[in-house]
Amino acid sequence: MNLTVIGTGYVGLVSGTCFAEMGNTVCCIDVDTKKIENLKKGIIPIYEPGLEAMVKRNFQNKTLKFSDKLSENLEKCDIAFIAVGTPMGDDGSADLQYVLQVAKEIGQNMTHSLVIVDKSTVPVGTADKVQQVVQAELDKRGLDLDFDVVSNPEFLKEGDAINDFMKPDRVVVGSNNEQATEKMRNLYAPFFRSSMDRLITMDVRSAEMTKYVANAMLATKISFMNEIANICELVGADVNKVRIGIGSDSRIGYSFIYPGSGYGGSCFPKDVKALKKTAEEHGYKAELIASVEDVNDRQKLVIAKKVVDRFGEDLKDKTFAVWGLAFKPETDDMREAPAIYVIKELVKRGAKINAYDPKAMEEAKHFYLKDLPGVAYYNSKYETLRDADAMILLTEWKEFRSPDFDELKTQLKQAVVFDGRNQYNDTLMNKRGFEYYQIGKK
Repeated sequence: MNLTVIGTGYVGLVSGTCFAEMGNTVCCIDVDTKKIENLKKGIIPIYEPGLEAMVKRNFQNKTLKFSDKLSENLEKCDIAFIAVGTPMGDDGSADLQYVLQVAKEIGQNMTHSLVIVDKSTVPVGTADKVQQVVQAELDKRGLDLDFDVVSNPEFLKEGDAINDFMKPDRVVVGSNNEQATEKMRNLYAPFFRSSMDRLITMDVRSAEMTKYVANAMLATKISFMNEIANICELVGADVNKVRIGIGSDSRIGYSFIYPGSGYGGSCFPKDVKALKKTAEEHGYKAELIASVEDVNDRQKLVIAKKVVDRFGEDLKDKTFAVWGLAFKPETDDMREAPAIYVIKELVKRGAKINAYDPKAMEEAKHFYLKDLPGVAYYNSKYETLRDADAMILLTEWKEFRSPDFDELKTQLKQAVVFDGRNQYNDTLMNKRGFEYYQIGKK
C-alpha cells in the first residue's frame, strides 16, 4: 500500500518505518524542514534501539521517504495516518490543535477516496471532529469525496517499540465502516502471519477509549505498588517480598508491580490527566484516577526525602552521584522523569550533582535541567563517584545492575547508596559495608 504518515515524532517515525519494513511505500511528513533533511541524512531525532538501522535501510531501498509537503504525497495515498503530538493543555486535557490542523490540510489537498487514521493518542470524540474538519474543507472546494476516519491507537513501549510494532500483542482498529476496517486488516495482515485473532476491531469511540484505559490501568498498578511500598516502610514489612507474594497470583502477575520512584514519560502522566479531564467534562469525578496521579506526584520526591532525612536540610557542602536521568532505560526521553524532581529538590538545598545517563544527558543539558546550577555531567558512572557523599540510582539501565561495588566504596566519601529502583539486594549491600536505602523497606 501507499501510506502517508503525518508527524515524525516517536509514534509517526516508528510506525512509518515499520510499515515500510513490511514492503509498503511510506512517506513521513513533517513541517520541521530541518528534521526532514536530517532524516534523509540518517540522523534520527530520538533514541530507540534498532530504529536508526531500519530507517537507513528502508530509505536506501526507497520504501521510506521523507517530505515537508503533504500535498505532493496524498495523490497516490491509500491510508493517511495522523501521528502528530497531543500535548497536555493547561487544564489537563489533550491539546488537539495539531491533529485538527492536519485534518484541515488533508481536506484541502485530498483528491480521491481516503482512509484517515488517528494514530495520535486522542480523547473520545476526536474522530468526529476530524471528520467534520475534513468535510468542511471538501465542501469549500466543492468536492464530494468518500473518506473514513479510523482510530488505530499505538501501544508501543519506549525502548522496545520496534519489537512491539513488528510483533504486536494486539492491534486495535476502531471504525464504523466495514470497507475501512477491511483495508486496515489487510495492512496489518503481514504482522500476524499465524492468526489475525490479535487484530481487535470495534467502534471508533471504544478504540479511542481503549488507549487511555490501557495506560491508566498500567499507571494504576505502579501507583498502587508504590503506595504499598510506603506503607511497608511504616509497618516494618519488605515490599520486595510482598511483591513476590502477590505477583505469584495469576490474576495479578508481576508486570508493573515493581516499587520505585514513580512513572514518567510521554504517555502515562499525560494520558492519566486527559482521562480524568474527560470524565470531568461529562460530569463524573474519577477519584481513583485522580489518586493514581496524586500518589505518583508524591512518589517522585520519596528518594529526595530519604536523602534529606539522612544528610539534613542544608546540603551546601554535599555532592551526590546520580545514575540515570531518563524516565526508563533504553530511551533518551526525560519527560516527567523522576530524576528531574529529585535533582531539583537537592539542588534547591544547595547540593551539587554529578550526573550520568547512557543516552539522556544531552536532553538534560539542553532542556530539562538547562541552566540548573551545581549539576555536572560525566562520561561514565564511575566518574560521578569522585568526592561524592552518596550515590543515587534513578533509572534501571542494565549497566547499573552489576557495578563494581569495590569501586563504589573506594570512590565515594561514604559508602551510602540510595536506590530508587530497588535494583540491589539489601542483605548483600549491607554485607559489603554499604548504608543502603531503597523503596518500601527501612
